[in-house]
Amino acid sequence: QVQVVESGGGLVQPGGSLRLNCTASGSITSIYYMGWYRQAPGKQRELVAIILSSGSTNYADSVKGRFTISRDSARNTVYLQMNSLKPDDTAVYYCNVRRIVTPYEYWGQGTQVTVSS
Repeated sequence: QVQVVESGGGLVQPGGSLRLNCTASGSITSIYYMGWYRQAPGKQRELVAIILSSGSTNYADSVKGRFTISRDSARNTVYLQMNSLKPDDTAVYYCNVRRIVTPYEYWGQGTQVTVSS
């Protein structure tokens, strides 16, 4: 049984920082990438950042230079360091594990990030 669990969300003032953590537990192999998506109220879920098994990364333009994704492959854990946070970053952040075989993906339950003064 695979579980994907996020932590680290919360309330922060504009300009502040947060670090999100995500661990995929259980027997999980053939990972293509792990990453973060977010969904703000009334909006579609969007990609924030992913890190491939090769170590390559990809970021949404809106977070480039402010967010950094990293991983601990041995622990199937991915991190998202978020700096210079803006109110527009307010959303529920979801961890995604994408595989090259079925089942093709797993999602976490989401963690709320609120940026407000």
